[in-house]
Amino acid sequence: MTDIGFYHLLNTPLERALPKLLEKVLGSGARAVVKAGSEERVEALDAALWLYHPNAFLPHGSARDGFAADQPIWLTIEDENPNGATVLILTDGAQSASIDGFERCLEMFDGSDADAVAAARGRWKAYGEAGYSVTYWRQSDNGGWEKGD
Repeated sequence: MTDIGFYHLLNTPLERALPKLLEKVLGSGARAVVKAGSEERVEALDAALWLYHPNAFLPHGSARDGFAADQPIWLTIEDENPNGATVLILTDGAQSASIDGFERCLEMFDGSDADAVAAARGRWKAYGEAGYSVTYWRQSDNGGWEKGD
């Protein structure tokens, strides 16, 4: 069954936190699908991944770029896995009916948005009731992640 981690953004926005998680995903040899809430968000994440660090590169693409099977990171609004990813990252409250097709699912949510926090709590409860293993991570002051209760 898919392991699900909730990532509570407290100090930095998604555009700065996501690249660091994606570096870890790629560093482990895995591929990722990042599902966003809108096409505009996909475009913003695409730009953020290109510009997040001058000495780093995160190979990625979206439907606009094509060649999905060749992309280690796929940005999308669709419930899809065209690059054979084992990690699904859900942002902006996006949901997936296909999480069982992934080894891991990372739910990233904005801690400064009360509605996003409430929605994340609801999804946490639903995953737990469905029998998934769920962990909680909160952003530390240095931008890293601390496992929470």
